[in-house]
Amino acid sequence: MKSIILAAGEGTRLRPYTLERPKCMVEVDGVSLLDRQLDVLEKSGIKENIIIGGYLSEKLSDRGSKLYLNPEYDKTNMVWTLFCAEEELKGDVIVTYGDIVYSKDILDKLLESDGDISVVVDMEWEAYWRARIEDPLEDAETLKLSKDGNIVEIGQKPNSLVDIEAQYIGLMKFSGAGLEKMKSLFYEAKKSGKLGDRPVENAYMTDLLQAIIDDGFPVQAVPVHTPWVEVDTVDDLENEVTKERLSQISKGI
Repeated sequence: MKSIILAAGEGTRLRPYTLERPKCMVEVDGVSLLDRQLDVLEKSGIKENIIIGGYLSEKLSDRGSKLYLNPEYDKTNMVWTLFCAEEELKGDVIVTYGDIVYSKDILDKLLESDGDISVVVDMEWEAYWRARIEDPLEDAETLKLSKDGNIVEIGQKPNSLVDIEAQYIGLMKFSGAGLEKMKSLFYEAKKSGKLGDRPVENAYMTDLLQAIIDDGFPVQAVPVHTPWVEVDTVDDLENEVTKERLSQISKGI
């Protein structure tokens, strides 16, 4: 098992904190988001942690097991970044965003999942979103589940809270079979130029997951009820809920 951490973005909504560092290297209480995440991964026994950088990637050279680059980080999105390390997409792989922090408990639940594609979903998302933003519908995305625990819709614009049964956090696991399915759909998207409604270069991971679901391949939800943190904006970084949740995460490691 290895992890691939997507950490290429500029983090423009975190200016001025990202003027001299990548988004994943922004610190809370003196510890970067990336270092917090690497600590959790290593404590769960994942020693091979691959980082895909872009913006100020030289700041990541001493982190993780291997560093790949997305030279077009300022023109592309998550899916394109992931495939900059295409040679690593084999075996069992954790894929995670670089601007999140999660507990060992959350990671261990993901590792226990037997799905070919398993995606962590936050069942307690609404309280967290309301602590960060006045109207959760401005930022949250749809996520709907089937009775057997698979995701049937993800990453769309919700019309109401009814459309959101949980929230995607940017942490997932692929088996070899899951990776082959993902790669085949990515190659098809490259030929057509589009993944869902977006140009393939600008596609989000949720666009790729939805394409996999629409093609009939099961994407298993891993429901969690414990805290995790996303730092996407200056408000997130300075919000007391971020420090509170990171403290809870640290106590649970």
